[in-house]
Amino acid sequence: QVQLAESGGDLVQPGGSLRLSCDASGNIFSINRMGWYRQAPGKERELVAHIADGGSTNYADSVKGRFTISRDNAKNTVYLQMNSLKPEDTAVYYCNASGLKQGIIKEKFDAWGQGTQVTVSS
Repeated sequence: QVQLAESGGDLVQPGGSLRLSCDASGNIFSINRMGWYRQAPGKERELVAHIADGGSTNYADSVKGRFTISRDNAKNTVYLQMNSLKPEDTAVYYCNASGLKQGIIKEKFDAWGQGTQVTVSS
């Protein structure tokens, strides 16, 4: 099994900053892509950003220039630095990771965390 544990969600005022972290653990051989998604009340889950093992990144248009995704491959950890937060960024943020499990047959995995709440409000 592969487990993801997010942390860092909080209540913050508009214009503020937060840093989310996600630690991957378990039966991991390699992680290809790590990313962050979010889901606001009454809306579908959407991609925020993802980062490949080589470092290439992709961002939703709504967060470009404000959010930065990064990862520490040695720690199997992905971060999301969120600056200039807006009320519309309020959502549960989920971590996602995909890669290969350890073993003779290196099965693929696609894991999700439980989510961390980010609330932007004055």
